[in-house]
Amino acid sequence: MRLAVILSLTLSLSCAAAAADAAYAPDFDGRESAQAAIRAVLEDAACAGGLVPDVPGAAAADQPVWVSMEKSAVGSLDGALFKTAPVVENKKIAIYAFREAELGDLADGMHRAFRRGPGFFAHDTLAAALADLEAAPPVPARAYTLDQAARVGALLPLVKEAPLVSAISALSAFKNRGSRYATGVDASKWLQKEWAKLAEGRSDISVAPFKHAAFPQESVVLTMLGAVEPEKVVVIGGHLDSVAGSGDTPAPGADDNASGAAVIQELARALVEGGYRPAKTIKFIAFAAEEAGLRGSADIAAAFKKAGMNVEGMLNLDMVNYKGSDLDIYFVSDFTSAGQNAFLGRLIDAYLGYTWGALKCGYACSDHASWTKNGYPASYSFESSFEQHNPYIHKPEDTLANSGGRAEHALKFARLGVAYAVELAK
Repeated sequence: MRLAVILSLTLSLSCAAAAADAAYAPDFDGRESAQAAIRAVLEDAACAGGLVPDVPGAAAADQPVWVSMEKSAVGSLDGALFKTAPVVENKKIAIYAFREAELGDLADGMHRAFRRGPGFFAHDTLAAALADLEAAPPVPARAYTLDQAARVGALLPLVKEAPLVSAISALSAFKNRGSRYATGVDASKWLQKEWAKLAEGRSDISVAPFKHAAFPQESVVLTMLGAVEPEKVVVIGGHLDSVAGSGDTPAPGADDNASGAAVIQELARALVEGGYRPAKTIKFIAFAAEEAGLRGSADIAAAFKKAGMNVEGMLNLDMVNYKGSDLDIYFVSDFTSAGQNAFLGRLIDAYLGYTWGALKCGYACSDHASWTKNGYPASYSFESSFEQHNPYIHKPEDTLANSGGRAEHALKFARLGVAYAVELAK
């Protein structure tokens, strides 16, 4: 069945209203709820005899994926990517319908145009996509304190470069880690086994896959249960998938993002080696399908919000081993928590002595955005200025050798992660 999504930006309230030219124009910029628009879009499609794939039990042979992106980005992309007009839009964001198989081409186009990715959110349902038109809920202000110098100082020497090199090498040895491909599934299974070794002998640590309905690759979650306030959660994550262009092509993804996954593993390993037991729960997460529109982190962050989980903070690690700039660590300033970013800077100044700065990354440029839009304080630490980041990403040349053959730069981020975990999960 061929997908046809031809929906007017003026949405009909009902078939009778459409016949009478009674129109509904959603005012998302005025913070109107998306629910009325959801009903209108579905009714309009039904009146026109179109496909309504979000109705439970109505499976479609060519199931669409609903994509939200900045309108300003569309003009820089190949027009052939867009088979139809936007389903709906506001002043900044437009929603389009794509087929699953087209997401790779869209991500590749985004990378070629802007040298970043993915640059869009992909959703299984129209309802979820329409929620992107609403403003993200505000993040409550909070005070950040630094008073764990002795504990941080004892744990930092346990962070080592050699395990980082080993993990990056192992992950980048897979043909690719695409979320729809067997090697991407295998990479997730390998990571689950590696992280399970960290849980041996610790009843407070568990490792489990997070299964996703839309693609076979699983996210991986290591939970270190809090001893005092386990209901409060700190999230440290980064994506495990990799792409190079589109399709099932070789994509070692050593920097993007075997480096981030390796850092998450190493800081968890150092905490375990040091016998650290947090007061609050820490969840270390390797997200699936980031390159396909932040789909893995979107599923998990939404599940956390639905469950009412109290996330104290989220630190995203994505591309951390190519030192292209003078400063050591950069924090993305857009779609992140300014308060938590400042806290991370204070951690560096107090415990690490590295240099740091700020940059802008754009809409949906990595997994932190999934947490921000669910109202959680999130930060994104990055390897360089945006203009000087790794030129080999999303290419077969994204190898450890092209990041210098070592993990000296990634080591800085692992040390930062230790300080962040100890000071936030106290």
